[in-house]
Amino acid sequence: MFRRIAFRFAPASLTVRDALNSALDEELARDNKVFVLGEEVGQYQGAYKVTKGLVDKYGSDRIIDTPITEHGFTGMAVGSALSGMRPVCEFMTFNFAMQAIDQIINSAAKGLYMSGGQMKCPIVFRGPNGASAGVGAQHSQCYGSWYASVPGLKVFAPYNSEDARGMIKAAIRDENPVVILEHELLYGESFPVSDAVMDKDFVIPFGKAKVEREGKHITLIGFSRGVDLCLKAAEKLAAEGVEAEVLNLRSLRPLDRESIFKSIKKTHRAVTVDESFPVCNIGAEICACVMESDTFDYLDAPIERVSCADVPTPYAKELELASQPQVDDVLAAARRALS
Repeated sequence: MFRRIAFRFAPASLTVRDALNSALDEELARDNKVFVLGEEVGQYQGAYKVTKGLVDKYGSDRIIDTPITEHGFTGMAVGSALSGMRPVCEFMTFNFAMQAIDQIINSAAKGLYMSGGQMKCPIVFRGPNGASAGVGAQHSQCYGSWYASVPGLKVFAPYNSEDARGMIKAAIRDENPVVILEHELLYGESFPVSDAVMDKDFVIPFGKAKVEREGKHITLIGFSRGVDLCLKAAEKLAAEGVEAEVLNLRSLRPLDRESIFKSIKKTHRAVTVDESFPVCNIGAEICACVMESDTFDYLDAPIERVSCADVPTPYAKELELASQPQVDDVLAAARRALS
């Protein structure tokens, strides 16, 4: 008699969308306190199909379609987290989370401190962040610097499928409120994944950046889709004989200052790539951190910053592209620093 043995092999590649979906599926199966709520997460299978198939598997008690009221369903999610549940609160876009900013900041982020450590709030706020394509100013903004400035929040910004799986698992298992800033333009992108990444207990630690490409002449620092711009710029710089190191921040709060300092001390030059507006953004924070540390003494040129234009994101395609950072902008900044 032969016994059938099932082997699980990691796929060669996985889209960011499927990485998030598989991680949510595993966490819902692992812990019955985990549930998902938001607009169209159930019957419609998710506005961006991140929750596809989950309502069929776990039912409408754990994959909950909500009315169009961010302030309302976010308040419900925060209340359930304070009561011991582990909600994953999806926003159709983080622009709409502005309706719920009081719940995120005043209720979720501040509760642990204000209660003297008695009120834990294990909640995940997730959804697309940053500029998409042709959706207008009210749907096109990066909120990385907004949430990273708030004590009590942890903030992730995934770039690839490895980031997506490891971050959402780490966030769900954490005892604190976590914001995961995904990017709509990356959901359908495929990235290679290893057996380790597909492990059901694979998590990415908070406050730990990753070197995506080794280099010695200049450091390109980005997060989310900004990492893609850095990698493409590094490829073009390589053709010119320049070895650029690309640092994927991954975690915006806590920020991995040590990895930033280590890389700049190695290359002596740096460019930050940030898809948010130029005033008070993550790139500005990195510049301040470097200036306040001994890393400043290792710089052979001022740090260059690449970001959006300082205007609301235009709707017209040509103006929209002009307002957003592009590979050529990263190359121009890198060449200035190298010169």
